[in-house]
This record gives sequence, C-alpha cells and structure tokens, in this order.
Amino acid sequence: MIETYSVLMIDILCVVVSYALALFIRFNIIHYEDYPGQFHLMVGAYIVILCLLYNMFLDANRNIFTRGYYQEFYYTARYTAILVVGLVVILYLLQQSYEFSRSVYGIFAILNTLVTYVVHMAFKKAIWKYYRKSTGAEKMLVVTKDILAEEVLGNLIKGKEWYYDITAAVIYDADRRGDIVRNVPVVASREDLYETVVQMMVDEVFICLPGAPQAEVRDMVQRFEEMGLTCHYNVDLFSHANPNTYVQQMAGYSVISFSLKTMDSRRLLVKRLVDILGAVVGLAITAVLTPFVALAIKIDSPGPVFFSQTRIGKNGRRFKIWKFRSMYTDAEERRRELETHNEVKGLMFKMEDDPRVTRVGRFIRRTSLDETPQFLNILVGDMSLVGTRPPTEDEFEHYNGYYRRRMSITPGLTGLWQVSGRSDIRDFEEIVKLDLEYIDNWSLGLDVKILFMTVFAVLGRKGSK
Repeated sequence: MIETYSVLMIDILCVVVSYALALFIRFNIIHYEDYPGQFHLMVGAYIVILCLLYNMFLDANRNIFTRGYYQEFYYTARYTAILVVGLVVILYLLQQSYEFSRSVYGIFAILNTLVTYVVHMAFKKAIWKYYRKSTGAEKMLVVTKDILAEEVLGNLIKGKEWYYDITAAVIYDADRRGDIVRNVPVVASREDLYETVVQMMVDEVFICLPGAPQAEVRDMVQRFEEMGLTCHYNVDLFSHANPNTYVQQMAGYSVISFSLKTMDSRRLLVKRLVDILGAVVGLAITAVLTPFVALAIKIDSPGPVFFSQTRIGKNGRRFKIWKFRSMYTDAEERRRELETHNEVKGLMFKMEDDPRVTRVGRFIRRTSLDETPQFLNILVGDMSLVGTRPPTEDEFEHYNGYYRRRMSITPGLTGLWQVSGRSDIRDFEEIVKLDLEYIDNWSLGLDVKILFMTVFAVLGRKGSK
C-alpha cells in the first residue's frame, strides 16, 4: 500500500509541477503573452486524470524498487509518452486541440520525464537508505540451518524488497552465536531461540528449515505467533522460486497454491469490459456488412453464409466459433487429401493456395472480414479481443503439457503471433512460443499494443489466419 500510493502521489505532484513549468516557460520566457487560465487549468485536470488511470489500470510502478537506472528511465519516458498521446486524443475528441499551444506538449514531455525520473530515483534511494534502517521498517529475524545460512541471507538481502530490514539470524542446528554472516549477526541457536527473541526488536520471522520435523516447525510457528510476530515459512517443495505461489483457504484447509502466471482480477475485469465494448462495436459493424458479404457468398458458391466449428477454449472448454464461410461446403472432408501439402510444421494446417477456398473466401480472408462474426463469441465470453489462437479438436487431441499451457487463458480474435508475421510463420513451435510469451508478459498495455498492430496488419492486408 505504501509503495502503490506513495508513488501515485509522487507522480501526480510531478505532472502538476511539470505542467505548470511548461506553461510558465512557454508564455513567460519563450514568448510572453496572456493565456486563458481556466482552460489550462482544465487541461491540467485532464493530465492528472490520465495519471490516475495509468497507475490504476496499468500499475506500471508495482516493481519500481527492482528497476535500475536505465529501466527506470525507459518506464518514465514511456509513461510520459502515454500521457501526452492521451492528452492529444482527449483535446481532439473535445475539439479543443486548436486552443492548446503545440510547444507545451514538447516542453511538458521533456520536463515530466526528467522531473519524474529524478524524483523516482531520489525516492527509491531515500527508502533504501533511511526507511529500511528506521524503526518504521519491518525488522526481520531469519531462522535457518548452518549449511544454508550464506545462501538464504544472501538471497533475502539481494531480493530488493524495500519494506524489511534483516536485523539478526538464528543458526538452528549449530552454536554460532557472535558470528557475522552476510553482515547479519547470529544471535541464537536452537537452545536459546525463544528466550533471545522475547528480548529483541523484531516484527517478522523468516523460517527456512528444510527437513525439519513438521511438529517441531508447527510448534515454532505457534510460539512466534503467541509473541505477536508474523511468520514466513519457506516450503521447500521445489528447487526454484515461483513468484506466483500463494496461500489460501480451501474447504477448511490452508493450502499453498502454485501457478506459472497469476493475472490480477482487477485487470482481468478491465479486459472483460473492453472485450464487451469491442464486441458491441464489432457486432454493429458486422450487422452492416452481413447483407453484402452474405450476398457475395451465396452468388459465389452454394451453402450457408456462416460457418461454425467446435474449438477449444480456456483450459479445454469447448465452444462453437463463428465465421463467414470462406470455403466450399466439403472443405473438412477434402482436408485429408491435402495433408501432404501442409505448409506449417506441426499441429496446424495451412496452404497458401488452398483449393478449398472460394473466390469470395480469398477476399474476405485477406481483409479479415471472415473473422467478424467472432465478435459474438467475444460478447458471450468464449473468446477475447486479444489472446491465443483457439485450436480445433483434432489439433487439441495431439497436445502435450507444454502446448496445453497456451490454453490457460481465454483465446482471442487476435494475438501476438498473428501480428508477428502471421503468414510468414511456418512452424507450430514458433506459434506456441509467441503465445506463451504473450501469457507470461500479459498486461493491458500489451493488449492495446496488439490491437493497434492488428489494425495496421489488416489495413496492410498482411497475411490471414
């Protein structure tokens, strides 16, 4: 909470100062003239609102204390660019852009990048230098084994967590009282652990005792809890750390849950709202296009206007995907005859000159018009605007565990592999790699980026699904 809201207040203060300085420089130094104060005050409010929305939905400062000098500058410059672009869009939509000085955009961008960067770095340095050593920081005691002491203390110190200060260590299976390990004093062993802790300034205890009897660890945690201390017990199930491990209650049991990727529910809600809005707009466009596309399909070849097929959705859920029909009605039967002409290596079928595709089908595929009925799938929640490609049942039957992880999210109308050269990729392994890259790096900002890239790809008629 301190991290989130302190950085938010800093960012708001920085944009206000940068905007005020930009106005002063433009209208008092570069060229002196009067300017409508009320209008510019309103523009300043727009900037503050954009700052709030950026921090609320993108949460780009959640890892601020782990970022180095160059990373911090990149994120600060990107954040400022988003503010400026957002402000340009708002003023354009409100038909107020002509009232705003163009030079203020540039001056504000430079000032806000520099001011925010300097203040962020100064804030982080102050937190690291003063807060961690202050009485306000969480004072942590580490309880571990002799053979693990160097490694555990080293990892905790290098972990770049800003809110705790490791004040002492306990070597549980050896008497090393008085020793210094990684600049941390050893204050007790198993024999005098509790008597020593009672007299110490300590808020939290980190326990790393792999192989210790369960009853002994349970007793230790209970005794520390009785002292009012928070305990963190390292569950040594795997040799590697998983950042998405969390504890929860399930049917009365305390369970530790593991996941390769945990997506924040707040951002998923925003993603779903954007999907619904996009689906409504998309279906309105589809309704306008349908009479013309349907007529062309009917004239070109006999058969239904729409094509439906069972696809695999999130974690194996089946659903009917909808498209405008772009192939002859016997396409599924003829596919077996064409398997030897498959141009994609792996569990996908694709031919550049597929004889099953009709003349109208080639056009609606090049323009991606055949995909527009899928906005109905998006509206009902089977699909998302951005996600991974939903496989067919035949493809899914040949999936292994690695491939299946690409189905751990809701499939999308477009995705990272589609905008990364969708007609040029000829290896299913590369498609899976790009899908997993999207899952592992998912953010609302990445979705927005992919949507814009999709628009440019469609307008440029770059490939087809």
